[in-house]
Amino acid sequence: MSKYLNPKVDLTFKKVFGEHANLVKSLLNALLPLPEGMTIEKVEYLTSENVPENPAKKYSIVDVRCTDNYGRGFIVEMQNYWNNEFFSRTLFNAASMYSKQLAKGNPFERLKEVYALALVNDEAFNYENDSDYMQEFYIINKKHPSDIHRDISLIFVELKKYKPADKGSKAIKDLWLKFLTQIDENTVEVEDEMLENPEINEALNLVERSAYTDADLYVYEDYLLELMTQHNSVENARAEGRAEGEKQKAVEMARKLKLKGIMSDEEIAEITDLTIPEIQKI
Repeated sequence: MSKYLNPKVDLTFKKVFGEHANLVKSLLNALLPLPEGMTIEKVEYLTSENVPENPAKKYSIVDVRCTDNYGRGFIVEMQNYWNNEFFSRTLFNAASMYSKQLAKGNPFERLKEVYALALVNDEAFNYENDSDYMQEFYIINKKHPSDIHRDISLIFVELKKYKPADKGSKAIKDLWLKFLTQIDENTVEVEDEMLENPEINEALNLVERSAYTDADLYVYEDYLLELMTQHNSVENARAEGRAEGEKQKAVEMARKLKLKGIMSDEEIAEITDLTIPEIQKI
């Protein structure tokens, strides 16, 4: 029987980061591009009354919300599968947290920054010649890109793109990313550097199977089953999308070849893998 559970699952993620302020503080300090000298010293969770229930838990979104000693707001999300709606959702949640400061009677000049840290267990962005696992979004002046406004910051971490640092690295950023990408039901051995770091060691203890009741483990296994079902659904949809994209490319090629008038339908079919009836309809 495995020693550890996967920290990216709803039950374990909330136990580690939603119940232990010192751990979410460490994670935020490690991963967020905070201004120099503005590290987070203390966090306070928002009460459940301040966090509306999301009726659509599609694709297993898990979030933790808190504020720090400077009054800044933070949202930490764990997203297991990516689609384009997630960017809009992340922006909406961050903007909502930002605007709610006015409801407390704060004038505009006292509004504090809001950071949304989205941990994505999937590939979200496909920029040419850019395989970086972290993408940062701010409000910028298009004509003057150096004019950056960080009132709302969206930080996306694509866990599947993360390439572990050399074994032996004690950098807290690498240790947290290794915790999120390497620890699961198949983990047999944990690096000494992770065990020696007090915060990572505490997080490891919190995802040990022995720390959960039989009822907890039932919920955990049920969630894994749901994730597997969602995974199949997402992959099937993506496969269908790729197939449709390839079909459209073939149709476009056939259209151009027909316009040139230098090939028969049979020759075009051989090149594009379309059927002759499909080509005749173009």
